[in-house]
Amino acid sequence: MAIWDYANPTRFLRLVQIILPWLIGLCVIAFAAGLYMTFFTAPDDYQQGATVKIMYIHVPAAWLAMMCYSIMAISSLGTLVWKHPLADVSAKAAAPIGAAFTFMSLVTGSLWGKPMWGTYWVWDARLTSVLVLFIMYLGLIALWRTMEDPIKAGKAAAILTLVGALNLPIIKFSVEWWNTLHQPASVMRMGGPTIATSMLIPLFVMAIAFTLLFFVLHLMAMRNEILRRRVRAMRLKAAATARPATVTATAQPAE
Repeated sequence: MAIWDYANPTRFLRLVQIILPWLIGLCVIAFAAGLYMTFFTAPDDYQQGATVKIMYIHVPAAWLAMMCYSIMAISSLGTLVWKHPLADVSAKAAAPIGAAFTFMSLVTGSLWGKPMWGTYWVWDARLTSVLVLFIMYLGLIALWRTMEDPIKAGKAAAILTLVGALNLPIIKFSVEWWNTLHQPASVMRMGGPTIATSMLIPLFVMAIAFTLLFFVLHLMAMRNEILRRRVRAMRLKAAATARPATVTATAQPAE
């Protein structure tokens, strides 16, 4: 069955009802395993000590912040190019989740940076570009809330999302293009991971847990957005039906 078969919101809601309980179960299991490995099996760093355990929250949150915006960019193409009925719903549902992960990345990065750099914040390329990403999320959320018509809001947000996608490669390669305090990539790199296996496996499990959490929240938010739009359509239809009756009653001449 092709992805276009789920363009029907009713069919999509049935699919969500089936897979959501399984996703929630897998998410809980992954978090339980990941947190256990983080606190009981992953060793402390020989320089950073126990502070390194912030990495198991910070790194997955940073990955999800970028992945979420990538999904929004693909959904925006679906809105503008392929006119997929659920593409706009996907982008709108993902924005608050992406903003939350980006905020989590900034906060945990600041907490990790204080003992390592001696300060909570530096205006280097990586941190600044992530802050710009967070502002982009907030701007898109505000745009959707400002415009009442979801169709017009979706098209405007899709254009802004695609423009903001130019920031993603800047975030990714900022530590290579410029000399920054932020450490270079140690997991997703051409020569393979430089992090020890005892730390890499818990990090990988936590990344899976965070990814499952994103899909759980995303599907639930999409379901709520579809139902919200149905309620809006029913209210508009009821208002349009009641208006002619009101006009007719007002236009009757007095006896």
